[in-house]
Parts: sequence; structure tokens; C-alpha cells
Amino acid sequence: MNTVRLGKTEITVNKNGFGALPIQRVSDGEAVKILRTAYERGINFFDTARFYTDSEHKIGLALSDVRSKIYISSKTAAVKPEDFWKDLETTLTNLKTDYLDIYQFHNPSFCPKPGDESGVYECMLEAKKQGKIRHIGITNHRLAVAGEAIESGLYDTLQFPFCYLATEDDVALVNACKEKDMGFIAMKSLSGGLITNSAAAYAFAAQYDNVLPIWGVQRMSELEEFLSYIDCPPEMTDEIRALIEHDRKELMGEFCRGCGYCMPCPVGIEINNCARMSLMIRRAPSAAQLTPEMQAKMMKIEECLHCEQCKGKCPYHLDTPRLLEKNLQDYKEILAGKAY
Repeated sequence: MNTVRLGKTEITVNKNGFGALPIQRVSDGEAVKILRTAYERGINFFDTARFYTDSEHKIGLALSDVRSKIYISSKTAAVKPEDFWKDLETTLTNLKTDYLDIYQFHNPSFCPKPGDESGVYECMLEAKKQGKIRHIGITNHRLAVAGEAIESGLYDTLQFPFCYLATEDDVALVNACKEKDMGFIAMKSLSGGLITNSAAAYAFAAQYDNVLPIWGVQRMSELEEFLSYIDCPPEMTDEIRALIEHDRKELMGEFCRGCGYCMPCPVGIEINNCARMSLMIRRAPSAAQLTPEMQAKMMKIEECLHCEQCKGKCPYHLDTPRLLEKNLQDYKEILAGKAY
């Protein structure tokens, strides 16, 4: 079994972390079944967030009786002290616990520090003093903020997108965390569904001994794939290298990661799905991508105001309106041919 140590936290866990965002989409009963199976088969790190609607509640239902045997990280998007404390108390209540192993600032546009105008880092310190959190973390999609957090020495962990589509700058963050003895939690390890070979994704992450990938799981079949890697972890082979190289050629560059930070759209365009439809429909074809409901969502792009709010909020600096137009044109061509 492969394990990973999260830097100076000294938290050492199975190299399969459970990303609990997708369990929002399943019933309480199904979520409990998935979470309990993950725990009983060896997964002991669970990542959630206040922003993930009922995800915390479902973890509390499934795992509160084994709380001392697992590690839980959650997140707050609060930028005001009053919202910080409200989020923390709600999170602890939902999870049925009196502490979090890691509490993370959720994708802030700045790096919270003592003495800044927000006051939220001081809240983290006070929550730690009270025993409600054990370690302070930060998540981000911005290289500059992530880099500042590493250099500040104020954080125990960084959560950042990392997969085999990573750039040299992304790899540099991983190495910088290792040098600073800071835990690195890898989100988007399957690039929001664009990476369809989980064995290749695992083998890539396994090359970095300080990286903990968290896999977003909402189906038992998905969970079984990652559980199988506990006893038989995939290794980098020539075949996997070739697959990764093919995917990098196809996907590197300007594509939507589906993070959703561009939302909401003033006219209701589902940007985080529509701006990546062309790739999704080719890499992971599904009848659900061509339903009348999905067609209506894609045609909503024609109502774009070109206000560029989405472009301004994109952490990857994508020209989102242009990307939406390109995806709509491609989608119409696919519909016309009914072939993909």
C-alpha cells in the first residue's frame, strides 16, 4: 500500500484521498454506502467543503463513529470573521465532530495573512487555539496565490490542481512544497473528467512522493477502480507514458477545467459544462450529452451578453466567451452529423 505524508502536519494517509464534492449528486443512502466502503477498504483521508452543499452532512452520517480513525479536511470561502465562524460551526455540526484535521481557505483571490484587512487568518489561529482545527491549509487555482502561500510559511498544506496535464509551473509548486515541508493535496487529478484512464492518473501522481491525489467519487464503480490500486498500485510503463503523451498533445493549452469559478452567468449559461463540451463528447461520449435538456443548455450560449464577467473570474485566464462560441459551433456540427 502506498502512503503519503502531508509535510509538517505528520498526517500520513493512503495515497488514495476521497474527494467528496461529487457525493452531492447522490442520495444519503448511496453516499453512506460509498463512503463506508471507502473507509472499510483502506481510504482514510476525506476532503469536503462548506461550499459542497450536503457533502459534509453525508460524511457525518457515514463516518462519525470512526472519526478517530480518519482524517477530514474541509474549506471555507469566508472573507469576513463572522462568516468564518458561521461556516466552521456549521461544518463541525454537519460532520458530527468537534475538530477538523485541516481547515482550508477555499480558493481565495488573495493569500490571507495576519494583519491584512480581512482578519480571517487570525480566525484560523483562534480556531486552532480552541482545538477546533489542527492544521491550516489553503486551496487555489492561481499560481501566484499558491506561490505566495508557500513562501509565506503560514500554511501547513496547499491544495492545487495537479495531474498529468500539469505544466512546469505546476510541478515547481509541488517541489516548492516539498522543500518547505508543506503538504500538497492534488485536486482535479482527472482534470474534471477529461482524463479517462485512472491507472495512468495514479501512476503519474505516484512519481511524486509528497502528493496526495483526491479522487472525486460518486459511483461505486468509480470507487472500486481506486480501491484496486491500494493493493496493486499502477506503475509508470511505456504504454502509460505513450497514453499520457497522447493526451498532453490533445489537451494541453486552452481548455476549460470545469472548476466553476466563472459562475454564475447573468443569463444562466452553464459555463463550466458548456465550455468543455467539445472535449467531453469526444473523450467520454454519453447519450446524456445529446439529450434535449443538454441541447437547450448549449443553445443558451447564443444569449451570451459578452459582458466578460466569466473571463475576468477565470483563474486560468481563458477567453471564456470565445471558448463557449467554439464549443457551440462544434456541438451543432456534432448534432447535425449525430456522430462522435
